[in-house]
Amino acid sequence: MKIHLVDGTYELFRAHYGAPPAVAPDGTAVGATRGLMRTLLALLASPGVTHVACAFDHVIESFRNDLYDGYKTSEGVPPELLTQFPLAEAVTRALGIVVWPMVELEADDALATAAMRWDGAEGVEQVVICSPDKDLAQCVRGTRVVCLDRRQRKLLDEAGVREKFGVAPESLPDWLALVGDSADGYPGLPRWGAKSASAVLGRYARLEAIPPHEREWDVAVRGAAALGSSLREHREEAALFRRLATLRIDAVLPESLDELRWDGARRDELEEACGRIGETEVVPRMPLWRPA
Repeated sequence: MKIHLVDGTYELFRAHYGAPPAVAPDGTAVGATRGLMRTLLALLASPGVTHVACAFDHVIESFRNDLYDGYKTSEGVPPELLTQFPLAEAVTRALGIVVWPMVELEADDALATAAMRWDGAEGVEQVVICSPDKDLAQCVRGTRVVCLDRRQRKLLDEAGVREKFGVAPESLPDWLALVGDSADGYPGLPRWGAKSASAVLGRYARLEAIPPHEREWDVAVRGAAALGSSLREHREEAALFRRLATLRIDAVLPESLDELRWDGARRDELEEACGRIGETEVVPRMPLWRPA
């Protein structure tokens, strides 16, 4: 079997900016939720999809905001999108999909925890993390745990991570610490860029393994003197940024593997949810209903 782990926050944002605007019978915005429902239905109808879970940032802020003031917040998120998060979770649950609404941790932490827990579990052939988020590439293991960009239909295994970033998946937090991540709100270190980080971490793998003086590096990299000076001056920031980038694998996920099996939508909940968002086509076309 394959386990499909969905980044619900990403899918909701993607639907908001990609799907046509829509309003519910009561006038509230529901376009993103409708788009999310359609993409989840498409996933459930795909060959080989049997076990599914979806993680959401129930609130945007997390423990990482306590570590770094500049970390991403809900500020700037369109209000009409922010108000749809509880509705999106309800719709996903009504579809019969396990939902993980994260508060202290982030949706990515839930996905990382699940990937670690069920990688190599009995009967599990592959764990597919449905997201193009580069943070989640650190979870990739060989061809057993992979990332899937459903929009571009691109699968990223360990060889793909090395090709794309120039480092192994386990070095991604170190790579992000040097390069920064504008989406998450931390800048990386001065003078470091993707190519220099890939070159140095491709050789040393972890920040603490990089010799303190660039004259000791046995890898050729342009501007080594400036890079070495920057790393010496900003070691503490680099350690903090790596902590921000490192996904947690201790999220509380109470479900067993068997409970991730999709065995149909919840009729009463789905009828109620579709009524709220003014969706009339899903219920008549639902191929499978969970036994009452």
